[in-house]
Amino acid sequence: MGWAFVGASSLLIGAGLAFVVPITKHVLGFVLAFGAGVLISAVAYELVEEAAGFGAPPLVVAGSFVAGALVFLAGDLFIDKRLKGSGSEPGGLGIVLGAVLDGIPESIVIGASLINEDSASVAVVVAVFLSNIPEAIAASSDLLRDPRWSKARIFLLWSIVVAASTLAAGLGYAALKNASPAWISAIQAFSAGAILTMLADEMIPEAYEYTDHDKTVGVALAFGFAVSAGLSFRT
Repeated sequence: MGWAFVGASSLLIGAGLAFVVPITKHVLGFVLAFGAGVLISAVAYELVEEAAGFGAPPLVVAGSFVAGALVFLAGDLFIDKRLKGSGSEPGGLGIVLGAVLDGIPESIVIGASLINEDSASVAVVVAVFLSNIPEAIAASSDLLRDPRWSKARIFLLWSIVVAASTLAAGLGYAALKNASPAWISAIQAFSAGAILTMLADEMIPEAYEYTDHDKTVGVALAFGFAVSAGLSFRT
C-alpha cells in the first residue's frame, strides 16, 4: 500500500501545480505529450510484456487488453453524454477516468508482486509517479475552466483516486495470494488496454490541439517514452 501511495500521490502534486502555476494551453500540450510518452513506455515494458511473461494463454492477455479498452470507451461515452449540452469540457474527466482504470489495476499488481517477498519494481513505481503528474495537471487545468469545479472539489476527486489506488494494492496482496498467473496477467493487460485507449482518445489529440498542431509535440512524446523506458531497462 505504501508503494502504491507513493506512485499515486503525484496526482495530488500535479493538481497542486495546476492550481498555483499559470499554465498556458501551449505548455499544457507539451506536458500531455510527455506524459503520453511515459504511459506508452509503461504499457509496452511494464504491463503487456509482464502480462505475457506470466505464462497466461495469449487469448487471456489479448481479451483482457480489449476489455480494458472497451471499459474505458464505455465510461468515456457515458461522461460525454452526461456533459452534452452543458458547456463543460469532458476531456478532464476523461483523463481522470483513465487514471482510475490505470491506477487501480496497477496498484493491485504492485500488491500482488510482493506476495513472494519480491521488492516492488522501482521502474513501475517511478513510471506511475511520472505519468500521473501530467495527467493530473492536464485534467485539473481542464476542470478549472468549468465554473462548477472548484479547487477543493478537484483536489477531493484526486484524493479519492489516490485512496482507492492505495487500498487496491492491499486488496491485491490479500486477494491474489493463491491466484493463478492468468489472473495477474489479465489485470495488467486490462490496465494496458484502458491506458492505450485513453491516450488515443484524450491525451495525444489534446496535446496537438492545445499546441495548434505543433510538430515538436512528437519529440516531447518520444522524450517521455525514452525517460520511462530508460528506467525500465535499468531495473
